[in-house]
Amino acid sequence: MKERIGLYPGTFDPVTNGHLDIIDRGARLVDRLIVGVAINIGKGPLFELEERVELVAAESVAIARRTGTAIEVRPFEGLLVGFAREIGARMIVRGLRAVTDFDYEFQMTGMNRRLDPDIETVFLMASETNQFISSRFVKEIARLGGDITSFVPKLTLERTLTRVRSGEA
Repeated sequence: MKERIGLYPGTFDPVTNGHLDIIDRGARLVDRLIVGVAINIGKGPLFELEERVELVAAESVAIARRTGTAIEVRPFEGLLVGFAREIGARMIVRGLRAVTDFDYEFQMTGMNRRLDPDIETVFLMASETNQFISSRFVKEIARLGGDITSFVPKLTLERTLTRVRSGEA
């Protein structure tokens, strides 16, 4: 039987507990999950691409061990469907938090399906404890001196606070 490869794309700037929840649940659906870290300079990233890849990889180790699913973290640039084809993914995993996410994702899924009807998009609803978490809010709260401990995993917390305190954010 052919290996089932899934792709979970995002900017992960920074990776949050919500992202890790989707990685965990998505890993249970496939034999191998590729977490694609997008190059997106337009969003004004807090972390450089290499550090985002490193953080997602480090925070995903326990998930791979627990689920028995191979999890790879790779940077990508360009068209999502093109990257999915390149890695052999037949499934794109996306997390949904709210109705506003659905509107955007609905349009994106339609476009991706038109570009490649053989790649399915699977939506996972955010767990109730993660529905409100977004990287954008995490960065804003950290910059304003708020406590982000419950929103991000430990290594990401340390790196985010270091970046914010050094004035690099």
